[in-house]
Amino acid sequence: MTAQAQDREPGGGDQARRGSRAEIPGPEHEMPDHNARLRTLGFGHRALLGSIIVGALLALYPLQRSIDRYAESAPQRREELAFLPSEAKIAHLSGGYAGLLAAIYWTRSVQYYGRHRIARAKEFPLLGTLLDITTSLDPRLIIAYRFGSLFLAGRPPEGAGDPQRAIYLLQRGIVNNPDYWRMWQDLGFIYYWDMKDYPRAARAFQTGSERPGAMPWMRVLAASVAAQGGEFQTSRLLWTEIAHTAGNDQMRRSAELHLAALDAQETLRKLDGLLADYKQKEGHEAHSWQDLVAAGYLRGIPLDPSGEPFTLGPDGKVTLSLLSRIDLNLVQ
Repeated sequence: MTAQAQDREPGGGDQARRGSRAEIPGPEHEMPDHNARLRTLGFGHRALLGSIIVGALLALYPLQRSIDRYAESAPQRREELAFLPSEAKIAHLSGGYAGLLAAIYWTRSVQYYGRHRIARAKEFPLLGTLLDITTSLDPRLIIAYRFGSLFLAGRPPEGAGDPQRAIYLLQRGIVNNPDYWRMWQDLGFIYYWDMKDYPRAARAFQTGSERPGAMPWMRVLAASVAAQGGEFQTSRLLWTEIAHTAGNDQMRRSAELHLAALDAQETLRKLDGLLADYKQKEGHEAHSWQDLVAAGYLRGIPLDPSGEPFTLGPDGKVTLSLLSRIDLNLVQ
């Protein structure tokens, strides 16, 4: 079974191989005439498969040559290649062998990407179209969505530098394979690394974490990215859920540390606001926490979640005490 077939039906490869071993008897149980029959059938199947492959390649050859000639003769118009060939035309040419043509076009996509990367090209004008054709022919070809999105999102010459097209490809993959959680993982990383869109990245990780078989760390990623993107309430809710449902002490302790860091960060923000209000109303900066307590802004010296007092520096900046056990790097 090929890697493409295994990716097309996640988890199905091992079962298929086990079925094959159970159904085909070992040599010690086979009679000579049965061996001959198996060899004859095997030869017939190989011949039939060979004919199918040759026929498919012959059908694709004129179309592919026209694409190549167009690319060579009109490099200044490469963007127009996005219209050639149409997915509908390829589907019509498949003649019932869509899966086989999808494998051929996936191979073509990898070769195209490889040539352009080796040449350190700045543009990959045909890559998106080749991947669209591949996944239209076989909407279950997981590998084409996952690796194809990496090819598209990477910056030239590592990739096409088109993360938006990569997102579109993954969204198509998610529609066609709604329970495959790893495509939500890939989508989240593209939003995070390439688009710097932390709210969408957090939502992608969170949605993926709710899919069947998703790993627990998807929720951890969602919470961490939500905090980094400034969605404190979302991050707090996610870490609280993780703390309550964690399957081991290590993850529960991690959730508690993140929640403490979120609380400290939120308190720092509020204290900065109080200091700004004090300066505006009193006409000067506060020199100590006692100034804010005396003016009615605070009831007492503010403490961080680890029990240590916050430090008010001479420059009016609020920081954690050197004795604090809070790690703000967890939420920055």
